[in-house]
Amino acid sequence: MEPLVRASLTLRTLLRRGHGVLLTCALGAYVVLGGATADVGAVPGAALAIWTVLLGLRLPRKVRGTGDAGVLLDVEIGALLAVALDAALLRYGGGLSGRFSPAVYVLVALVAAFARPLAGLLVVGWVIVLEGALRLVTLHQTDMTGFLTHGCFVGAFALLNLALLRAEVVRIRATARARVEAQLVRMKEDARSYRLLGAGEATDREDVRSDRLARASVEEIHQSVHYALDLLRGSLELHTAVLLWLNEGGTHLRISELSTAAEDMHDAPFPAGDGVLGAVLAQRKCVLVSGLKPGFKVPYYAGPCPVRALAAIPVLEGETLRGVLAIDRLANTAFSKEEEETATQAARFCLRAIQNERVFLQLERAKVEQGKLYRAAQALGAALSEKDVVDAGVRAAREIASFDLAAVTIYDDASRSHEVVAAKSSEGEIDDLVGVRFVHNAGLVSMVVQNRCALPYRGELEAGPKVVLTKRLPWPSHPSLLVLPLVIHDRALGTLILGAKRRHAFGDSVRPTLEVLASHLAVSLSNARMVHKLETMATTDGLTGLFNKRAMLEAAALKIAASARFDRRLSVIVADLDHFKKVNDTYGHDVGDVVIGGLGEILKRQKRTTDVVARFGGEEFVVLCEQTDEKGAMLLGDRIREDLAKTTFRTTKGAISVTCSIGISTFPEAGRDWETLFKAADDALYVSKRSGRNRCTAWRAPRRLVANGR
Repeated sequence: MEPLVRASLTLRTLLRRGHGVLLTCALGAYVVLGGATADVGAVPGAALAIWTVLLGLRLPRKVRGTGDAGVLLDVEIGALLAVALDAALLRYGGGLSGRFSPAVYVLVALVAAFARPLAGLLVVGWVIVLEGALRLVTLHQTDMTGFLTHGCFVGAFALLNLALLRAEVVRIRATARARVEAQLVRMKEDARSYRLLGAGEATDREDVRSDRLARASVEEIHQSVHYALDLLRGSLELHTAVLLWLNEGGTHLRISELSTAAEDMHDAPFPAGDGVLGAVLAQRKCVLVSGLKPGFKVPYYAGPCPVRALAAIPVLEGETLRGVLAIDRLANTAFSKEEEETATQAARFCLRAIQNERVFLQLERAKVEQGKLYRAAQALGAALSEKDVVDAGVRAAREIASFDLAAVTIYDDASRSHEVVAAKSSEGEIDDLVGVRFVHNAGLVSMVVQNRCALPYRGELEAGPKVVLTKRLPWPSHPSLLVLPLVIHDRALGTLILGAKRRHAFGDSVRPTLEVLASHLAVSLSNARMVHKLETMATTDGLTGLFNKRAMLEAAALKIAASARFDRRLSVIVADLDHFKKVNDTYGHDVGDVVIGGLGEILKRQKRTTDVVARFGGEEFVVLCEQTDEKGAMLLGDRIREDLAKTTFRTTKGAISVTCSIGISTFPEAGRDWETLFKAADDALYVSKRSGRNRCTAWRAPRRLVANGR
């Protein structure tokens, strides 16, 4: 039956997706059988309606690029147009070899231009097959030599158009991509020269938002500076007003922005000491020259010097020289003091525009980083377990910095050892590292814990063998490495280790934020440990490590409800040490605690995984046995009793042995709630006590308690 269902579903899918192709083939068959030359009537009208509806549904989808705009859609549109063209040629164009027959080449060109390559080839094949069928069936041509030649030309024309078009598209895309990349490189260089980016930040760090902010700031600077230069050029009747900016090393100048009537500008960077600009950089004072000749070198002009007067004003940020504002004019008229002061004010305006954008960008980045830390704090605050805290910390670190490998280690001060509690790579968990312990050593992790300071200093792993965890656990030799201490109250809980294959992954732009995240992670880790400790104290007996009475009551309520719902047996075993007061009076309470702990260990050893064991108070213990009837509970009780009887406890006053008495009740015969079940087991326990102790007694019914002793 299953193959039939699958075949039916496959057929439905093919019909749903390929109904257009089937209808197009039917229209083609209708044209081949003479429909194109038939008299106008119901059948030709229906065929025309089907063709119109199909094309009307497919074309808008192709234009919008929505829906199933794939190969099948291109084939349907091309085939429909081919059917319509052949029908029109037969009816109005004088046949397939008439004066309008070259329209086939136009159709092939359109398909090659707008369809996918595979669809274009399929449509060309359809055109050739359809024309061959028309010549054989409709026109009854027997000599197919001309058709074969025509078909070869159609195929060659289609392939030629396809190849040339695709090559041109590839060329245009490559040119556009190169232009965009060049603009991005220029933007990043400008951003670094304006000190909007740190060294290597925008080129090595894959931060789209950072690039977008820097690009917007550079564009805003260019608009502000261009506006100032335009005003300066118009007011002083200048030929060119240009702001030249120094690169990071101060060795080259390049045009930052200009307003000019010249066409032969030298856009490439040029040495800072060239021509008159070298004097400005050397003296850090305004330089005014006039009477320039064509042979005089002005670096920002590509050809001979076209101007006769020039003024160069240094752009100083404090004591640091950032660039030069150069203005010139064609007339041999020296610049006056007033014009020099105007140009100096314009230079200050340009510098303030850059400084303002720098501050704005810093504020925007601070807002972004604060948002990341806020989300990290929320995630860490919501995590209660140690594992959840570690996972949230690693996720938050990935939002701040891009890395390929992360690990979290926890330090145990008592044993002076480290444990890897989480290790993740870009592919997922690293199970080989999780749970691995290593002693305190001279590796980077141990040094970070000891000194409570992040290492390496610049986040770069130096050349040569370096121990990160331990020698037997080599860390991948990624160029970028950062080990952050998890410190709280001046005590290191562990470390957060990040590694990246690319350089400068943990530079100054992300390192402070990662250090703040490490502090949040340490606090959340400490809180998770405290929560776990409180939960343990609230549910665990301090002497035996078993559940306490409160935790047992909660577990009993859940297991009794489950047994009632699924109609399953549930047994309660109550065990009590025999003559325990005598042990305390004779040997002391410390020995009594040893005996209680010994019975607790026996219960842990004898119980099943699904059983719940608790110290109910004093020397009394309770075992809750899920899906266990009276017989199974009696067997477990006997094993517990016999194991305790064979155990010898060593004390300073000699070796002692003790026994215990046990009472058992079973759900639902002994009761359907905890109070009734516990009272029944407790009554059975006292029957064991009265019957000589060191025995198990199962509750049966009032006044019918059966003892089983050894």
